Amino acid sequence: MNTPTKIVLAYSGGLDTSVILAWLVENYGCPVVAYCGDVGQGLDEVEGLHERAIKSGASEFHFVDLKREFIEDFCYPMLMAGARYEGRYLLGTSIARPLLARAQVEVARKTGADAVAHGCTGKGNDQIRFEATFAALAPDLQVIAPWREWSLRGREDLINYLKQRNIPTNASATKAYSRDKNLWHVSHEGGGIEDPWNPPPDDAWMMTVSPEKAPDAPRDVLIDIEGGRPVAVDGKRMPGEALVEHLNTVAGEHGVGRIDLVENRVVGMKSRGLYETPGGAVLFEAIRGLEELVLDRQTLRLREELALQVADLIYEGKWYTPKREALMAAVDAIARPLHGQVVVRLFKGAATAVRRRSPNSLYSEDYATFSKDEVYNQKDATGFIRLFTLPERIRALTASHAARTDRTGAAR
Repeated sequence: MNTPTKIVLAYSGGLDTSVILAWLVENYGCPVVAYCGDVGQGLDEVEGLHERAIKSGASEFHFVDLKREFIEDFCYPMLMAGARYEGRYLLGTSIARPLLARAQVEVARKTGADAVAHGCTGKGNDQIRFEATFAALAPDLQVIAPWREWSLRGREDLINYLKQRNIPTNASATKAYSRDKNLWHVSHEGGGIEDPWNPPPDDAWMMTVSPEKAPDAPRDVLIDIEGGRPVAVDGKRMPGEALVEHLNTVAGEHGVGRIDLVENRVVGMKSRGLYETPGGAVLFEAIRGLEELVLDRQTLRLREELALQVADLIYEGKWYTPKREALMAAVDAIARPLHGQVVVRLFKGAATAVRRRSPNSLYSEDYATFSKDEVYNQKDATGFIRLFTLPERIRALTASHAARTDRTGAAR
């Protein structure tokens, strides 16, 4: 492996990447560019990053605002596909990684770097997601993963490493949980969460109140959707990042969007995570409510089948692949007639579509009513059912004929 001349590090300013930055400078002896992509981590996560990066040894610091692109070009297509990993996880961490890695490649090209580095461990999914993007977009760049190289093991080792080099840190030797936060969600792992027999710790949740402590009165939220994409809440049009942030607050107040999941990682092991996706949970329910009106049975079935494949691709970090492009072309076509409004009711942790309307609705009250109607001739059902059940009747008649033949042969 060639010795790099300049490295771009995905830098969060936390304990791990602070150590990695110093370690890269020390062990590779070349300039290290610190890069942070903002996907909505929050002001407390990005404030002061430039200063911290330089103090830790970075030659440059690049901050890239990705919030709108994250929601509108990544989360919304995922939403339109109905993608949920293993039926429940709304893929908040997974969907951010391809965008963050792509922006890191762009910084590498801009600064003339010939290597990229990340702080992902050798146990998790994120190393795969980052490196799958690097492979697709910049296979010439050398990839450095310090957690797979160095001899440091735990938080104490990392803290001591910084202390020995007089690099300031606010980290403590104990940390209750490992978290990943962006505009779409926040995840919680580690600590007492690791034992699946433990109930979710009350102090883990950040974006949502406990459903038991949520307001006793429900709140209805009106979502406007155009071509499968949310465009307005309660009549107010908003760009994606503002819309999701608003719904996070509103739905979080009602305890909506909590998931406790034991999932199968790509690397083979199972892990347990707590996920909060309040705004995303509302939008998934709204889209599904509109689909019920607009999509016919076979098209809805196809969308559901595509959702499984899209979820796996996102979870595995395979965003920049021909298969994902083909799947999303189909998703876009299915979502094209999804125009309308859905009212989602928030109450004690649940988000439920209670009203829906669309100019493209296939629902006709004239046909569906149990009251007297003038448009549906119930006698038509007789011929339809005879044709619909023809295979079953032929099978039964064939079996009956075979049985009679066997009895006749036995009598002889």
